[in-house]
Amino acid sequence: MPAGRRTALSLLLAAPAMVRAQENWPARPVTMMTGYAPGGLTDVMTRLIAARMSRELGQPLVVENRVGGATSVASTAVARAAPDGYVTLMGASSLAINPTLQPGLTPREPLKELLPVGMAYRSAFVLHVHPAVPAQTTAEFIAYAKANPGKVNFGSSGTGAVNHLCLELFRSRAGMEVVHIPYRGGAPALIDLQAGRIQAMFQAALEAIPVIRDGRTRPLAVSSAARLALLPDVPAVAETLAGFDAVFWQGLFVPVGTPEQVVARLTEALRTATEDPDLRAAMAAQGVAAEAGDSAALRRLLAEDTEMWGQLIRQAGIKPD
Repeated sequence: MPAGRRTALSLLLAAPAMVRAQENWPARPVTMMTGYAPGGLTDVMTRLIAARMSRELGQPLVVENRVGGATSVASTAVARAAPDGYVTLMGASSLAINPTLQPGLTPREPLKELLPVGMAYRSAFVLHVHPAVPAQTTAEFIAYAKANPGKVNFGSSGTGAVNHLCLELFRSRAGMEVVHIPYRGGAPALIDLQAGRIQAMFQAALEAIPVIRDGRTRPLAVSSAARLALLPDVPAVAETLAGFDAVFWQGLFVPVGTPEQVVARLTEALRTATEDPDLRAAMAAQGVAAEAGDSAALRRLLAEDTEMWGQLIRQAGIKPD
């Protein structure tokens, strides 16, 4: 028999077994990789979601922290994994930022190398200031910064971090001149904000709320399009600068080529998890908004954020440290 016919016959004979394997998926534990270290907000959220999805799939989702390369170590590992649904990625906003900020990192084109499964959550930032800053509202803060160009020090958790890009978007939209002070993480920046060595920063709600409640800083706004349940009296930046919406997000991805049946099961398990009232309450307590969304919604978000952050990075001339 010619080699070509033998190959075709073998594929034909193997097809029913492949279909059965997809129908029986998952037959063993599934790995969920994250590019963030254990213990942080992203890790905690990933583990909460993985635990809830495990109940739906009937197999454990084992969280694996692959830290390094601005989360590219984890995303590259998943992009190169076998497309069988047993290795997944809890990807994040870095997938939209890295292609422009650090084009040498892989995956260079996430939407061509990773298949979106669905949205998991969005996490807004709180714009808060040192009490000595004579501004009670976002509009007053913008006016103060414009009256003192180059004299307002604005901290971030690092160059290229989402809260830094949030600042750059805010600065651009408001037309003001402030000084960016990058730190190695949010904790040291928060220390300096309380001490008055910097005057303002956008910070994850979970980190900002304790010092806000103690009166050590003053909240002016949140970066999401809508207000946060944990801070209902704090307006959104968008109430002053129409259309402003800058958040950190996470969503689930698998390698390109993963069978449609497997992707559909993952999407449904993720949707069930993010719609679970107990999980939503646990996430809301962390200042996070669970969001159920399918593959198309996550693909659209990644494409839009890649365009938005890419344009901002190029215009502001932002370079990695």
